[in-house]
Amino acid sequence: MTLEMAMERRRFLSLMGGGVLAGATAGAVGFALTREPKLALAPWSAAGRRDDVRLGALSYAILAPNPHNRQPWLADVRTPGQVTLHVDRTRLLPHTDPLNRQITIGLGCFLELMVMAAAEAGDRVDLELFPDGETPQGLTSGRVAIARFVRDGTVRPDPLFAHVLARRTNKEPFDTARLVDPAVVPRILAAARHGPAVDASLAPTSVAALRSLTERALRIEIATPRTYRESVDLFRIGRAEVEANPDGIDFTGVVFEGLARVGQFDRQVALDPKSMAYQQGVGAVIENAASATGHVWMVSAQNRRIDQIAAGRDWVRMNLAATRESVGWHPLSQALQEFPEMAGPYREAHARLAPRGGTVQMLCRIGHGAAVGPSPRWPLEAKLVAA
Repeated sequence: MTLEMAMERRRFLSLMGGGVLAGATAGAVGFALTREPKLALAPWSAAGRRDDVRLGALSYAILAPNPHNRQPWLADVRTPGQVTLHVDRTRLLPHTDPLNRQITIGLGCFLELMVMAAAEAGDRVDLELFPDGETPQGLTSGRVAIARFVRDGTVRPDPLFAHVLARRTNKEPFDTARLVDPAVVPRILAAARHGPAVDASLAPTSVAALRSLTERALRIEIATPRTYRESVDLFRIGRAEVEANPDGIDFTGVVFEGLARVGQFDRQVALDPKSMAYQQGVGAVIENAASATGHVWMVSAQNRRIDQIAAGRDWVRMNLAATRESVGWHPLSQALQEFPEMAGPYREAHARLAPRGGTVQMLCRIGHGAAVGPSPRWPLEAKLVAA
């Protein structure tokens, strides 16, 4: 049993002791334990198994981190030696990400993993970003990038690529008694190479202030009906839902399967502020924010689409570097969102993290926590425009 499974089992038993699952039988528990998704996790083990360099690179790119796991990429491979990237506009987050800034950062993460994977195969990738022009108000059906693959004997593999399959977003609480070694932080920041300024702090006063800021921002997002509903609509509860739609926010394993089976957890229950699922869910996300033992952030001098792509490229690079250093990594960027109710935390975040101006593109907590598994993914074929 992994540490993650052990923690989940402890949470389940705690709920049982509290009577929440008193109607669940031992058979239901055993059933739940067998319900980890299979097909939805298959892209992690299938990565790289392609004859075409472009498809091999894309099979790694689809593992990139992205907001709410929307996986908003569409790759057109109909032109030989080329990939044209589009955004799937059905996968935007209009309430929490009204300007599509966070979605664009996710596309930058995708492009960086694609470039790194191509280098492993000896190809250089020349990127032309937004050839149809940028649209600051929102992404359109225009091309996000044209990627031209060129065989190049001088291209060198990136050492960070070795950590792609182990990279995770760790949504578990961190161990506040186990602090991050200050020596590893400069090594994580040094992974950034595409332009945005990056910084971090382990100082107790800074950690306390950012814990407070991220907690308040989380509460605002949850308390704002349309932004909270946007997340709840993307809940995938149990193996069957995750296998059918391997995107969004997955809830699998013994706790969630057991609660769902006795009618204690579904989307309607999650929307009810009086329900135990709602109250414990709020507690869980606040516990995450409160368990940060350090923070990392990124500031762009400008906020063009190309700056957001650069932010994404460096963000995944630092996530990979944190993986190399065995440091947990969990974005908490609610305070950076541009919807009106978040204006106060947004101003505070920028005053604190970008006092000389610019746009704070990302903010995350770092620390040490339980090992976690990979997030579900759509298969590569679902993301290709090939005919």
